[in-house]
Amino acid sequence: MSGATAVGAPAPGDAGAQPELRPIEVEDISVRFGAVRALADVSFSVAPGTIHAVIGPNGAGKSTMFNVLSGIYKASSGQVRYGDAMLTSMEPHRIANLGIARAFQNIALSGTQTVTENLLLGRHHLTKAGFLSSGLRLPRATREARRHTERVREIATFLDLGDKLDTPVGVLSYGDQKRVEVARALCIEPQVLLLDEPVAGMNADETQRMAEIVLEIRDALGITIVLVEHDMGMVMGIADRVTVLDFGRRIADGTPVEVQADPEVIRAYLGAGDDSGDDAAADSEPPFPSDEERTS
Repeated sequence: MSGATAVGAPAPGDAGAQPELRPIEVEDISVRFGAVRALADVSFSVAPGTIHAVIGPNGAGKSTMFNVLSGIYKASSGQVRYGDAMLTSMEPHRIANLGIARAFQNIALSGTQTVTENLLLGRHHLTKAGFLSSGLRLPRATREARRHTERVREIATFLDLGDKLDTPVGVLSYGDQKRVEVARALCIEPQVLLLDEPVAGMNADETQRMAEIVLEIRDALGITIVLVEHDMGMVMGIADRVTVLDFGRRIADGTPVEVQADPEVIRAYLGAGDDSGDDAAADSEPPFPSDEERTS
């Protein structure tokens, strides 16, 4: 990303030694809301240090899957494992403490607070100094506050927000606010970053910028990124692997090239019925970019 400063691993005084990344294993997840089955025996694996996209038409179950990964929804059956940790039995705050951070589709920031103040909220669980030490401005608490502020500045600069640290979030553009949301998730020092429609509502330039940012996060930090996104050009340009859902079922899982060529995926996105045959899907405009159009 042009002009970005690489973000290093967390400082030892902040988060300790960086733990080894682990795979995410989603095994036969089903979710029911009364008589409605939102997910039906969905399984897929997310390799450590990769960008894994979960896509599908409206109502496919993508948001439900994301809410299961972050602990907001409980699965009716099946399990999600992160290494040895069973995420499906944990509350959201315990999942976050494992190093799994989420940036939400609907911006959840304090508009009256500055970018710095919003980002420092992401550092709260890393703070060692107690209330009394901080209130009395004891040397240990002061040094720790300085380290957190420096880390916030580093992450903000990485996301092209360095000149906006003292700006109230509420006056920023929509694209800038979305990047603040991602920056706050990074301030948690995650091993896994869950991105919920990171380019929703963005124009073409903002979308391209966010795609570059996601790639830089993966390359600079080496963390695992799982994203839900409707922008297929963006997804196919940056994802290492793609899982496709339709009506709560997994209909495809593979590389972007494999997924683009899958007849079930083409049928789901084009809305072609079974009676139309494969020829109808082949003659239609493909819903995905060609290999040449993918982000290099």
